[in-house]
Amino acid sequence: MVPLRDRNPTTRTAYVTYAILILNIVVFIYELTLSPQELAAFFREWAVVPAELTASFQGEVTSSVRPEWVTLFTSQFLHGGFLHIAGNMLFLWVFGNNVEDRLGHVRYLIFYLTCGALAALTQWFFDMGSTIPSLGASGAIAGVLGAYILRFPRAEVLTLVPLGIFITTIYVPAWVFLGFWFVQQAFYGIASLQMTTNIGMQGGGIAYWAHAGGFVFGAILGPLMGLFSGKSPYDRQAALRQREEELF
Repeated sequence: MVPLRDRNPTTRTAYVTYAILILNIVVFIYELTLSPQELAAFFREWAVVPAELTASFQGEVTSSVRPEWVTLFTSQFLHGGFLHIAGNMLFLWVFGNNVEDRLGHVRYLIFYLTCGALAALTQWFFDMGSTIPSLGASGAIAGVLGAYILRFPRAEVLTLVPLGIFITTIYVPAWVFLGFWFVQQAFYGIASLQMTTNIGMQGGGIAYWAHAGGFVFGAILGPLMGLFSGKSPYDRQAALRQREEELF
């Protein structure tokens, strides 16, 4: 299922979400200018390499001049291909503005970067010896999704759904769409513990544990950072729906 947009108005412009989108795209355009060898070196320098992060935590000297923990943040702005960045930016575009609207610009930026770092550490915990660079905004965006499902569970998400050879669009509640997404990530994360395939980071595939971890941390940090403070258009819509249900 692919989200296209949501029915969830905001009260302020999502400047931070837009800035993150632009920065990710600019970095990806830069990646396209690099040769395969240069790109590999770029990823090894600025993406999370679990084995090197483990070595730094143990006090060992690594090959890089910058601290290894820095990659927990820089890796959030790197992507491995067009589908990788397109999928991440689509989810951020659909869901990020509402979470930013509730947290405010500064707290949202701190929330986003923290979720991304904690998501990367979650993936590292399950594969500390991997030498494959881990990168992408998906861990941070998963944190956004975790906050969104708590704050706006009944918000309607226009979803692209493939039905065999046909494709249709339907509106589904956020708790259905994002709940299914989380269960899927957790399932594949558990499977990656038992299978030496391209699941997880075993063969440079998708870091499912980062997704699941980011989602959980987002659901925890969001309320702590003020996710439920103040009223939003969603709250007014929810109150109106409740009154209508009571009447009928």
